Amino acid sequence: MVHTTQCCILMGCLCLFYPWSQVCEWREPEELAALLDLELRENGEPQHQLLQRIRDVAKYSVKTNHPRFFNQLFAGVDYHALTGRFLTEALNTSQYTYEVAPVFVLMEDEVLSKLRSLVGWAEGDGIFCPGGTMSNMYAMNVARYRAFPEVKLKGMWSLPRLAVFTSQQSHYSVMKAAAFQGIGTENVFKVKVDDRGCMIPEDLGETIELAKSQGAVPFFVHATSGTTVQGAFDPLEPIADICDRQGLWMHVDAAWGGSVLFSKEHKHLMRGVERADSVTWNPHKMMLTGLQCSAILLKDTTHLLKHCHSADAKYLFQQDKFYDTSLDTGDKSIQCGRKVDCLKLWLMWKAVGSKGLEERVDRAFTHTRYKHRHSQTYCFCLSVIKERMMKQGTMMLGYQPQGGRVNFFRMIVISPQLSHQDMTFCLNEIERLGNDL
Repeated sequence: MVHTTQCCILMGCLCLFYPWSQVCEWREPEELAALLDLELRENGEPQHQLLQRIRDVAKYSVKTNHPRFFNQLFAGVDYHALTGRFLTEALNTSQYTYEVAPVFVLMEDEVLSKLRSLVGWAEGDGIFCPGGTMSNMYAMNVARYRAFPEVKLKGMWSLPRLAVFTSQQSHYSVMKAAAFQGIGTENVFKVKVDDRGCMIPEDLGETIELAKSQGAVPFFVHATSGTTVQGAFDPLEPIADICDRQGLWMHVDAAWGGSVLFSKEHKHLMRGVERADSVTWNPHKMMLTGLQCSAILLKDTTHLLKHCHSADAKYLFQQDKFYDTSLDTGDKSIQCGRKVDCLKLWLMWKAVGSKGLEERVDRAFTHTRYKHRHSQTYCFCLSVIKERMMKQGTMMLGYQPQGGRVNFFRMIVISPQLSHQDMTFCLNEIERLGNDL
């Protein structure tokens, strides 16, 4: 029998999916802290008070599944994936050995294999990671290990000055990875982009020669399929040509753009991706699996991922187990405990099929074209408009400057719940909120 308290908590969780009229109910931090009564006390609370607390958490949180949440790339909800998320939490296991996660070891292998096949690889390796930043870090670390395997034992003291190459509009995780791994942010060479935000291959070649002239050793090129702000797709074929000539590891950060590979109409944007050595892909973005769901995919078949990260913990990865120990995938990871991230994607994929996922991608591009046709140039103070929309709770979208451009709105249109009416509302609402500025 399910305990009454558990029923109350489950009922409270359903508050998240009530058809809220507002995207958020803004409160200043001091007021919000008082409303939530965050203090932890010696004694517990009765069930009715716990249920109210759950309702308050839902009420004052941002409704990222609201169709007018345009703020981030994880907007929207798929209820098949959500079911997988609930089940993942209920089963509460770690994805590191077959003995504690037999279903999910096999499931992860199948999902990763299917993702690799979309990239164009019949074989390869991979693992689910806690976000695209970590996936990009994995790629850089494995690339360095391939070039200088002694780094695992001897550290950076054994290496020359290394050089990383990425575009001016790549994700900031490239800088984080270089700092975290001891390569240094000054050794990340930024390659120029064109007006669309795409890496210029000719400048990549010149920048590699510049790094060499400064005594650095190039080893890693980080291309992007779907930049964070402009959504630009770097030209992968000419970048791959340069990497082949120079003997460099080519990584493609397709955190959100990777899902175009489902679409016959749009997969040309990633033409040449099969020539890469590794790919980052976040299904929690355009595919709506929910946070978090990110994979690092590798073309390598020599177990570089495991050789680079393994520590051979004897209490987990005994080699005399009664089953095939190659199923114990945990030593590929820099983590020990690893959350199950494959179930939500697998269940959603089972439900809608590759065809359904293709339709989602195509619909997102259709919405984008609609927005482009109907957009206007506003001479408003965008920070004031953002403040007003947040405090009124009508919608959420982000803004930022870029390069020589002044602030502009960055509108994310990937949720399948979106309609043209929502798009029109957004454009009209911007004008309404700024009509006195």
